[in-house]
Amino acid sequence: MLDVDGDGVISRQEYLTRPERAAAVAGRDVDDPLVSVARATHEEVYASMDANGDGKVSFEEYAAWAGAEAFDEVCRHALGSLFDLADIDADGTLSRAEFTRLREALGNPIDSAEAAFDALDADGDGLIDRDAYLASIRAYVTDGTSPMAQALHNYNR
Repeated sequence: MLDVDGDGVISRQEYLTRPERAAAVAGRDVDDPLVSVARATHEEVYASMDANGDGKVSFEEYAAWAGAEAFDEVCRHALGSLFDLADIDADGTLSRAEFTRLREALGNPIDSAEAAFDALDADGDGLIDRDAYLASIRAYVTDGTSPMAQALHNYNR
């Protein structure tokens, strides 16, 4: 998903376009303060992933980097900034439409958005809370489990 052009590495350009894509689908201007925050947090993530500083993150670099510590130190902030970009009404939650637009902007399969949303909307109120969203991603990257991952697995069967 992060290696957009499929060349076997995550380039700096590939990674740092994520905030721009999320901002665009949310209809945010490039000078929006939330876009600036998202850019800065993504710069931090990329710098931490690119262990040898060559502007390319190999699978080996990514695998060595990924996990709970990286998530808690830098990823949480970057992913939270993307959530904030998608949260058009700034209520701390994503509606189904906001969630779907964010998934699409980040290169996730759009046809599985319904299942992912339903898995995260545990109380069925039609909204996904920021903390629940981030907790689900953390669970996925740290131990391979999350309600969203399970829903996607079941969807793809």
